[in-house]
Parts: sequence; C-alpha cells; structure tokens
Amino acid sequence: MVNEVFIQLSLVLLVVLGVSLIMRLLKQPLIIGYIISGILIGPVFLNVIPKTDTLSTFSEMGIAFLLFIVGLHLSPKVIKEVGKISLITGIGQVVFTSGIGYLLGIALGFDSITSIYIAVALTFSSTIIIMKLLSDKDALDKLYGKISIGFLLVQDLIAIIILIIVSSFSNSGGVASSALIILGKGALILGILFPLCYYLLPKLGPFFARSQELLFVFAISWGLGLAALFLYLGLSIEVGALVAGVLLSVSPYGYEVSSKLKSLRDFFIISFFVLLGSQMIFTDISLLIIPAIILSLFILVGNPLIVMILMGLFGYGRNTGFMAGLTVAQISEFSLILVALGVQVGHVSSEILSFVTIIGLITIAGSTYMIIYSDKIYSAISQYLKIFEKKKIKEKIGIKDDYEYVLLGENRIGFSIMKKFIESKKKYLVIDFNPERVRKLQKKGTRCIYGDVSNSEIINELRLDKAKLMVSTVPEMEVNLMIINKVKQKNKNTIIIVTGRQISDAFELYKAGADYVIMPHFLGGEYTSEIIERAGDNKAEYEIEKTKHIADLKERLKEGQEHPRIEKG
Repeated sequence: MVNEVFIQLSLVLLVVLGVSLIMRLLKQPLIIGYIISGILIGPVFLNVIPKTDTLSTFSEMGIAFLLFIVGLHLSPKVIKEVGKISLITGIGQVVFTSGIGYLLGIALGFDSITSIYIAVALTFSSTIIIMKLLSDKDALDKLYGKISIGFLLVQDLIAIIILIIVSSFSNSGGVASSALIILGKGALILGILFPLCYYLLPKLGPFFARSQELLFVFAISWGLGLAALFLYLGLSIEVGALVAGVLLSVSPYGYEVSSKLKSLRDFFIISFFVLLGSQMIFTDISLLIIPAIILSLFILVGNPLIVMILMGLFGYGRNTGFMAGLTVAQISEFSLILVALGVQVGHVSSEILSFVTIIGLITIAGSTYMIIYSDKIYSAISQYLKIFEKKKIKEKIGIKDDYEYVLLGENRIGFSIMKKFIESKKKYLVIDFNPERVRKLQKKGTRCIYGDVSNSEIINELRLDKAKLMVSTVPEMEVNLMIINKVKQKNKNTIIIVTGRQISDAFELYKAGADYVIMPHFLGGEYTSEIIERAGDNKAEYEIEKTKHIADLKERLKEGQEHPRIEKG
C-alpha cells in the first residue's frame, strides 16, 4: 500500500516536472503547469492519481503554508504603508468587479448563489504571481509597483474575511448564528494569543534564532500548530494559518521565517493545484467554454480598465494606471480556494470549480504575457489612453531648465554617479522612479524629480539641447534602447552611458549608439584587480581601502542603499 502510493507520487512529480519545463519555455507561471499536470494524471487521461487522502493532506498543508506566508507579509507596518490610493483602488476594484461579475453571471444563466461565488472569485488577483513578475521587471520600487502591492494586500485581506464567512457555512445552524459563533471564537483566541505574542515572542525569538534548524522547526510548529488549533475549535485551517502568520509578522525574524518556508510551500501547494486539475469535470464543461471565455475577457480587459479609471480620477498618469491595471488581469489561488470551499459546503457544484479553474488558466496565461510585454503594449496604445488621464496629474514632471548632466535612476549604481555629478559643479538633474527616495533627496537639496524613464513621454519632456552626458542605471534592455534612440534624435553629441545585464546586451547597446555600457557584475572584479595591481601584498594599502569602503557602506546604509536579500531556498 505504502509502496503503491510512493510510486504514484513519484510518477505525479515526473509529470509535473515535464509540464513545468514546457511552462518555463513558454514563460508561464508554473501554477498553470501544476493544474495541467493534474488534468493529465486524472481519470480522463493517465489515471495515475494517488490515493486522494494523501494528496488532500498535502493540499491542506500547502494552503496552510501559503496563507501563513501571506500573513507574515501582512504586518501592521505594511498595511499602514499601502496608502490611500491602494486602499481606495483595492476596495473599488473588488466592488466594481464583483458587481459587474454578478450581473454577467446572471446574464449567462447561472443562479444567484453561483453568480455570487463566480463574481467574488473574479475579484482577486494573484499576489504571488504578480510579486514574481514585478520582481523580474525590477518594478517593485516603482510607483505603480508599490501601488499594485498595496491594493493586492488589500485584496488579500478582503479574501481572508470572505474565506472566514464561507467557512462559517460548514457549521450547523443559521448563517448569522454560525458567523457570530465563528467571530466570537476568533476574537477570544486572538484576545489570548495577541498579548502572549506581543510580550512573549520578542523574548523567545532570539533563543530560536540562535539555531537556523530550531527556527525552522519553530516556524513550522507555530504555523501548523495554530492552524490545527483553529480547526479543532471549529474554525478553519486557512484562517488559523493566516492568523499565525500575522502574529509572527511583528517579529524581527518574519522575513527569515518566510524565506525558509517558501520551499515547503511550493512543494505542498503543488498538491493543491494537481488535485484541482485531476478533479476537473469535462462531461458538461463544454457548455461552459463560451461563458468562461466571456468572463476571462472581462478579467483581462475589464479589471485593468476599472483600475485605470480609479487611478485616473485620483490624478495618476495613464502610464502608471495602465501598468498597475495589468496586475489585476488574472484571478488568483484565493479564487480557486474560495470556490473549492463553496463546493465543500455544498453551495456550488464541482463543475463550477472546473469552470473557474479554466478562467484561471486563461487569465493567468494572458496576463503574464501582458505584463512581460507591457512596455511594448503601452507604446502601441498610449495615445488612446489619454481619456483616463486628468489634465493636471501628480506625476507630471514639467522640466523647464536645460541640464548638462542627467542621471536616470539613483539606485545602488547611481548613488556614486550622483555624488560625482554634485562634485562636478555642472548643472545636473537626477530622475528616479521611487517617490520616497525622491522626497529624501529633495530635502537634502539634490536636484531630483520623480519620473519613470520606462515611459517614453518622460524622455520626450527632457530638454537635451545642452545635455553633455546622460547616464541610465536602468537595466532593462528595451528601455535603454528607447533612451538611446530618443536622446540621439534630440542631441547627437550627448554622451550616453547605459546599463546592461548580459554581454550580448552590451554588444547590442553599443551597436545602437551607447558610448559606454555599465556591467555591474564585472565592475567589482575589475576594481579589485586594480587594487591588487596597485597594493600588491602591502597590508597598509588594504587598510586604507578598507577604511574608505566601510565609510562608503555606512553612508549607503544610511541612505537606504542596502542590497536586496537573496532567498536561500
């Protein structure tokens, strides 16, 4: 029996690996590969699905780890920082999407309860997928990236509240009384746990943190332990896991715990999506293909339009609105979990879960390509998006002066370049996409303004008649090619320095007209070799370099120039 389950699980993982490789080649999130793998191993095709009890247990653990890690990122500090626009956009998008989704559901022939589930499922976007895509595009610190993360967190909070409400339906008794009992139990547990966590965890944290293995065991025990406690008291695993994460988020070790558990989450969550795919019903689903395509188009086009309208009303530019809007053009894992809960409590049929899963596959695949190629899409349709933009927008930079030196991106590379600009006594300008950083630099008297240089309109506004030097620390290839082209059109004599990631990028940028290409990964080795050539084995010379380096690092740390942490599996 045990051997049979082991062999079946091994076969499942081999299928998942094969499909995942195809997804990677197609630049798609692996979540799609997991669901397709489930369809392949299910009764319709290979029929090698392991005993469902085993896969279901793995699935529950995957959901628990997922929500535990989401909770770790929902600390009170983060919730406070999302800002008014994130709160308004997040709530507004949920209200409008669910309202329109419900009307579409009714129009497509679904009953009221099913339409409500479908409408609510359409409102949530995948925080995990969007965070990954924004990170790949180096957009987490951009204005639209910060706003997107903000309203995705708002969506997550709303999703959790709805999951609590749906979980209450599984209990006997009336809906209102069940909900009150659930909330009462939840409030009681939180009333006991919060003071304990607030006073006890800070003292226990350093003890557990002394050993990485002990911290790992503590994190698993804490997350699954609270999830089990909530389940035992008649609540749900989902809510317990999320609460465990939120309570631990105030700890200074929240980030470390999150990074350590992501591998476990990724492994166990595979089971949820594989199980979901294996349970898809295709007998009557053919009748739902057209409705699935209609609702998918609503998500891919309608959701971004809703966000663009809301952000336009609050004075944000079309570029920021468009880029932020694309981040809600798919449904999330929460959508699937919600409908799965609906099936569990008997509100909707399993065909509806298959139906929503198809919408998920279409929208996740479509939105991924939309985000990857967002710059090209925006360039093609920018002129048609003016209707979403007020005449007076918050991001209008209004450059009136001529500048000799221009720096695009005051980040870890740009920090040193900016200092040289200031020392040069030339008339310089720094443009950065991080509003917080811009405010800090302006307070110090640095000539710095907000602007996202991936938006070609920003380059068009620059007066480059007298520009002698333009430096871009933005690593995106397409953006730098656009910058070179725009600058050459305005002033052929301007020296253009750009940044590349790969050697092939450098050759292409030089061919396009760059005067020098910064290659960050090679500069450290080059500078170190120069030190060795100059100092040899003279220890005193290294002490001088060390003192200078420490002073520079302290200044960078003070300015918030810490390098992002690399997660260790």
